[in-house]
Amino acid sequence: MPLLQFDVTYDASADEKDAFADEVTRLYTDIMETTAEHVAVTLRDRSDADLHLGRAESGPILLLNADVREGRPVEKRREFALAVMDAANERWGVPEPNAKVVFTQHAGPEMMGYDRIGDDWDAAEEE
Repeated sequence: MPLLQFDVTYDASADEKDAFADEVTRLYTDIMETTAEHVAVTLRDRSDADLHLGRAESGPILLLNADVREGRPVEKRREFALAVMDAANERWGVPEPNAKVVFTQHAGPEMMGYDRIGDDWDAAEEE
């Protein structure tokens, strides 16, 4: 039941946001080997003055706070982070130094929807 929260300094139309959310959801489900119905994505437009990244160069900034179930190997998280940063670069020209992804891992039961409480992640899910 991931919550993927993006803060960005570029203006995206509603259609562009929908397309990006769909792409991020697909990337997450493919890389993390899970289903899409529980993936939540937010995309918030910020002014240039709202986001700061010490290493940033001229151009748009993308920050992703990814709240995910604990347990997946760092290699999977890294693969997803790179895929998201590449997607932002391809869509909106976000330079590599201007993208950052932070993962916060939670026990499964800390992630809830109206109809369910999350389970702990199990490596057997990927088999």
